[in-house]
Amino acid sequence: MLFKGKDGKARQANLGESLFSLAFLILCLSLGIIVFGADPHIPMFVGTFGCVFIAFKLGHKWSDIESFMMKGIQKVIPSLIILIVIGILIGMWIDAGVVPAMIYYGLKVLKPSIFYLATVIICSITSVATGSSWGTVGTMGVALMGIALGLDMSLPVTAGAIVSGAYFGDKMSPLSDTTNLAPAIAGCDVLTGIRFIIFPTSISYGITLIIFFILGLGHTKAGADMSSVQVISDSIAQNFNISIIHFLPVIIVLVAVALKVPAVPGITLGIISGAIIGLATQDYCTIGTLLSCGMNGYECATGFETLDKLLTTGGLTRMMYSCSMAMTAMMFGGIMEETGQLQAVANFITKKIKKPAGLVTATMISSVFANILMADEYISLIVPGRMYASKYKDMKVHPVCLANAIASSGAVTSVLVPWNTCGLYVSSILGISVMKFLPYAFFNYLTPIVVILLAYLKVTVTNESGTRLYKVKGETANA
Repeated sequence: MLFKGKDGKARQANLGESLFSLAFLILCLSLGIIVFGADPHIPMFVGTFGCVFIAFKLGHKWSDIESFMMKGIQKVIPSLIILIVIGILIGMWIDAGVVPAMIYYGLKVLKPSIFYLATVIICSITSVATGSSWGTVGTMGVALMGIALGLDMSLPVTAGAIVSGAYFGDKMSPLSDTTNLAPAIAGCDVLTGIRFIIFPTSISYGITLIIFFILGLGHTKAGADMSSVQVISDSIAQNFNISIIHFLPVIIVLVAVALKVPAVPGITLGIISGAIIGLATQDYCTIGTLLSCGMNGYECATGFETLDKLLTTGGLTRMMYSCSMAMTAMMFGGIMEETGQLQAVANFITKKIKKPAGLVTATMISSVFANILMADEYISLIVPGRMYASKYKDMKVHPVCLANAIASSGAVTSVLVPWNTCGLYVSSILGISVMKFLPYAFFNYLTPIVVILLAYLKVTVTNESGTRLYKVKGETANA
């Protein structure tokens, strides 16, 4: 009876047990990644046994623990499917000449002095239109990294600009899954949620644009010699048949999303259209090469090292690194949630909260830690949303504040965690580690700071009743 409740059944975890699981995971990740330089997969797997031990101590059988892990993995299945489909798309789009065409024409238009600013804006528009930060990074982001090489721009800064733009669009787009998920968890409709986040998001986005504009000004002279740009352009033209028609698959995907076609079918339309155009325009492109590139990625062998490094990417198998990390992380997350260990921590935190601004701050910090500890963007929205929803109701704070808090922290900081599914995806696609582009992902860490500051200024805190300092257009005070 030592490990069970008084009735002999499994009990819920207490705070000390929950903190043990978290501390053990952090220890494993720190030793594995920082000390030994290992990939995060095995440290995360080993760290899972901390909460497995606590689950046994609580009185759960192995069959229960196994079901908890499965429940955790099931929550990221939609992410894994999108990850796989985008991997196929990138490999086939390179083989078909779509991505090379984007790089080629981009090199003709962009100039060094406005490159970083233009990168943020281009990725913002693409992500708003598609509702997908991953899709934006995997297509437009890859192209822009190639252009950055040609213009002799900083790759970490460029990656930061890509991430900033992609996650701004993903946060603001009504087509985004996270934009729809956050209000659904909080208990308000998506359009109300978007209207509420416009003001704080505009502030962090405006600061981000100014910073990237200033960073780009220093490259005016460096870009005077455009020989590197010409070398890449010539190499692309020599190895691919390039024309405007190669933008058609991109347009098809954008139109599909605008028509509210679900993400996977919409991306698949891009794959099919890209394959058809590749077969029609590229001499080397066959059904066999397309299938191979979709599976294993495109292997570029032009003899020009810069271009070869850039275009050797994509494919389903290259996504397995990220997929396996997500599954391993959610084994831990599933056990933590189902055994009440996360709730124990939340209950402890909420006992200390007296004001709405403090509640918003606690929610956002919890979302960030969820990204770090459970390594998935969706869980960083779902778990804190579930944890704090009743507290928002008790304090009579409008649920749109909860939606804004989790969207402005969990959704935007996931990419800043090297072992998070989002961080893994972006680093694998852009070919640059999270720690290198993190300092330049200004939008992603300015957004939570701005929201917290505005909460204490009573701007992003809205009561369900009484006079509201910041009203959602079209709503009454008691909405």
